[in-house]
Amino acid sequence: MIALQTLIVSFAFSFVGSIPPGTINISVIQLSLDRKYYAAIRFALAAAIVEYPYAFIAVRFEEYITSTPLVVENFTIIAGLAMILLGILNLWPSKQPLQITEKYKHSGFRKGVVISMLNPLAIPFWIGVTAYLKSNGWVSTDNNLIYLYVLGVSAGTFALLLMLAVLAKKATRFVEQGLWLKKLPGTIFLLLGIYTLGRYFLL
Repeated sequence: MIALQTLIVSFAFSFVGSIPPGTINISVIQLSLDRKYYAAIRFALAAAIVEYPYAFIAVRFEEYITSTPLVVENFTIIAGLAMILLGILNLWPSKQPLQITEKYKHSGFRKGVVISMLNPLAIPFWIGVTAYLKSNGWVSTDNNLIYLYVLGVSAGTFALLLMLAVLAKKATRFVEQGLWLKKLPGTIFLLLGIYTLGRYFLL
């Protein structure tokens, strides 16, 4: 019973936790809006795979990581800078494409791996969530249950990203080649990066 509960709860929290705009889900939406639906699916799969070791690390080193606030603060800076960089890459004029954007243009999986690895906030996020869920007795990571817990995390991430890809694909039926829409993901990347760094340095 506890095994099934652990899987369902981790899946649900991962699904909900992936909803807020971020580098990963916005990239999936952008790929679908650019009519690269299958690349978006491969991107979602890659993101879910990368989420597995991040969540595993968070569970295994929960007490150690939470006892060193400096590490968490560095994650915040890295994530903010990564989002700003991704925003610049997305807003770069199409007539002058960057080499990195060309390299991953048709490879949703590789792009998913790279962007997901540049999203280290997944680790402190799952440290906090795991501690909360365990304190309430909703999940268990004892023995082999840790693998079931992390599997639920990966599955929840993939399910949310797949849903976003499908919704974005349907949206293209009503969207013309609007320049503002193509610039929207890059703009959000920049705003998220500035907001993240602003909170770090000002609060």
